[in-house]
Amino acid sequence: MREPGFKSADELAHAYILLSPSAEEREQAAQRLAAAALCGAKDGVPCGRCRDCRKVREGIHPDLIRVARLCDDKGKKRREITIDQIRAVVSDSVVLPNEAERKVYLIEDADTMNVPAQNAALKLLEEPPRGVIFLLCAANAETLLETVRSRCAEIVCGAREDEADPETEKLAAAFIKCCAEGDEAKLFRWCAANEGMDNAAATAFAESAIRQLRDMLCRRKSSLSMSDRTVYDLETLMEKCLGMLRTNVSVKHVLGLISVSAIRE
Repeated sequence: MREPGFKSADELAHAYILLSPSAEEREQAAQRLAAAALCGAKDGVPCGRCRDCRKVREGIHPDLIRVARLCDDKGKKRREITIDQIRAVVSDSVVLPNEAERKVYLIEDADTMNVPAQNAALKLLEEPPRGVIFLLCAANAETLLETVRSRCAEIVCGAREDEADPETEKLAAAFIKCCAEGDEAKLFRWCAANEGMDNAAATAFAESAIRQLRDMLCRRKSSLSMSDRTVYDLETLMEKCLGMLRTNVSVKHVLGLISVSAIRE
């Protein structure tokens, strides 16, 4: 997913993973999203001119809370973000904002959270207090638990506008709709009609389906009447299929798995 624009802060998801090997790109994207969340303008956020936008830019907004690796007694950054740090976020998240209508927690190097810390964040990412937004900056999403990733919208920082192929997006959307309808015969026909895809096209389809399903889980996209459990199970299946495609399992075999596993009683 590319960095989106927003008419109002109400359009923001409650949690994002901001991905880039560049710390500067992650920081720039996080600042833009934080400004959009805290902006005092009524539309076209972030406006870049209001007091909240200026304070975010200057790094002094009291409702933008940063979480980073702590330093040891020699001033060197520790290897991990710990469970105690995340527990402190959990406790603080229920406190009302100081100035803006929302609070933003920016977790730097979120991919350094240890497993207990990530598990402690799960409930918060799934059901955050009203008006609380989380920005998880990471160089590598693969080190984050799938349960964490599924609760966040992922943004590839600096991604070009032409990276998402509209036809692939439509194909993935049609597949998800087919699953939501629960019609096994229709799903079988869809799989049969698309088994001629090459590996690259099938990989792009799987990646698009995963992105759209994660957007459903974080409420940026309609779930088409599917329960969160159903969406999560489908996203897990597509992750498995993506892994198979990346190890050169045939497209026909992968679509065969989808045809018998994507719709469950």
